[in-house]
Amino acid sequence: MTYALIPGAGGSAWFWHRVAPLLPDAIAIDLPAADDSADLTTYADTVVTAVSAVSDPLILVAQSMGAFTAPMVALRVPVASIVLVNPMVPVAGESPGQWWAATGHDQAVPDFDPVEDFFHDVPAAVREKALRQGEPRQSDTPFGRPWPLDRWPDVPTRVIQGSDDRLFPLEFQRRVVSSRLGLELEVMPGGHLMALSQPAELASRLLSRVHKIR
Repeated sequence: MTYALIPGAGGSAWFWHRVAPLLPDAIAIDLPAADDSADLTTYADTVVTAVSAVSDPLILVAQSMGAFTAPMVALRVPVASIVLVNPMVPVAGESPGQWWAATGHDQAVPDFDPVEDFFHDVPAAVREKALRQGEPRQSDTPFGRPWPLDRWPDVPTRVIQGSDDRLFPLEFQRRVVSSRLGLELEVMPGGHLMALSQPAELASRLLSRVHKIR
């Protein structure tokens, strides 16, 4: 298996630097998130290019906003499965910017501290390194354009959710994932940035061959 690791907002492959070495064959992908001319289709193009030489069965692993990109890729290249990690699950015609109100996120999470609530369970050394790098710039462009698919692709899909994700709380995600994908969550310890806080546990789950098929 080859694992294509798709980051969330900010598009930084560094997000996966603690997980990628624990997988037998992994490609951590940088998305052009800072480019104001890049939309979701551009993100999908970037992933397709990154996996163009892969001949092994391909597993797309998508963090958070990466859930908008992974299914677009799955319609363009052969994919064995999709694994979503603390995802923003889209529906047809919905932009990432519309997702928040459409899912009732503001009611579920009225207040959020982008440092403490993202990094509350990340080891201090990793947290300090991330903060020294600064937050990757994320263009507003993809947030204003609709997800172009009319349905989720017919690909085995799993959803791994952190039990202590403060951005997408557990019960909020149970409701959203159930209504949009008809799937149950695979819950593991960790917050929103589990690739940084729980890399061994996350890698172990990614290596599992048990897929919940929608």
